[in-house]
Amino acid sequence: MPTQTLIIGGGAAGFFTAIQRAEYHPDEQITILERGKGVLEKVRISGGGRCNVTHACWDPRDLAKFYPRGGRELLGPFNNFACGDTMGWFEDRGVPLKIEEDGRIFPTSDTSQSIIDCLWNTAKAKGIKVLTKTKFTDLEAPSPDGKWTIRTSAGELTADRLIITTGSNPTVWKLLAKIGHNLIDPVPSLFAFNTKDTRLRDLSGVSLPWAQLHIEGDKLKADGPLLITHRGLSGPAVLRLSAWGARDLAPSKYNFTLVVNWLAQRPVDVMEKLNALKLSEAKRQVSTRAYFDLPARLWKSLVDAAGIAPELKWADLTKKQLQALTDQLTAARFNVAGKSTNKEEFTTAGGVDLREVDFREFRSKVHPTLFLAGEVLDIDAITGGFNFQAAWTGGFLIGRAA
Repeated sequence: MPTQTLIIGGGAAGFFTAIQRAEYHPDEQITILERGKGVLEKVRISGGGRCNVTHACWDPRDLAKFYPRGGRELLGPFNNFACGDTMGWFEDRGVPLKIEEDGRIFPTSDTSQSIIDCLWNTAKAKGIKVLTKTKFTDLEAPSPDGKWTIRTSAGELTADRLIITTGSNPTVWKLLAKIGHNLIDPVPSLFAFNTKDTRLRDLSGVSLPWAQLHIEGDKLKADGPLLITHRGLSGPAVLRLSAWGARDLAPSKYNFTLVVNWLAQRPVDVMEKLNALKLSEAKRQVSTRAYFDLPARLWKSLVDAAGIAPELKWADLTKKQLQALTDQLTAARFNVAGKSTNKEEFTTAGGVDLREVDFREFRSKVHPTLFLAGEVLDIDAITGGFNFQAAWTGGFLIGRAA
């Protein structure tokens, strides 16, 4: 009788793991269990429906730095399968990829369906069985004969090898704790910041190509593109800050002071430029046109916040007003009160304790026939295709495991 391998979770990690197992161990009978009516749903919606497959980061040491949790553990695995390997894998199977200016990698078709079709068709061709609308409800650790017992909404299953790729699933975490794994309490990561600050009123949709952020009274800082939303602030810079600060920000219930440098420039340099404008634009009203390549609506809002009247001309600015404008441009303080889910980018920091996993094969140290990949582990990354890369890497190493 062939070895029975059961994979719980029909997402990116689950499918990639199944395909790798089938390639390295063609004698195994592999089944994917998915509680939803469809598979690869996160792949479908990721990257705005285009699927950010991975990132153009070729050095494993650099790649590991994009993971607030798990970077150290992933360094070794990335030396075996990383971003270039992911590109090669999909392109070898008929999915051409492209690298965008910010380093994100997408299918040239600009649709996630290309990735879904590749994974689904490859799995089907290799005889992998997929059971949808089948909820995983309970499990028992291996019996003396080495068999896992898995209870589902469709009945009881047994397996010689169990692979869990369910993502951030509290029910599954509880079941893993039941069989001896330690769980790191989950907290949200990759979220937007809510603020009702009047400076942002009517500015929803305004974006900046690069800004610097930091949490007042903390070492947490990040930079990158910034987006003003109807609830506050979002964009890559905010998401990076929320990822690195996921555990630090949770105890305060996401109430803190955010300091924004809209220009990503030193205050002394900005003050020097403002003094130059005071001379060169002397007869022009300060608020009539934007400077520093800022969006006009944002410039006017910051000028008003600096206490500069709309009719005031550059020549009439006092030292105090120039300093106030410098502060608004380089150190604007916002009281953040809560967070918002950032569409499909929402993820969780937490999961199976990484000390209980052998990352040479993503094998459980508690049960040697149990493997774990994806966000069921206490691994998460910033945006840019890095969470998917961790899934591909884990799937590859589980696939070739003895």
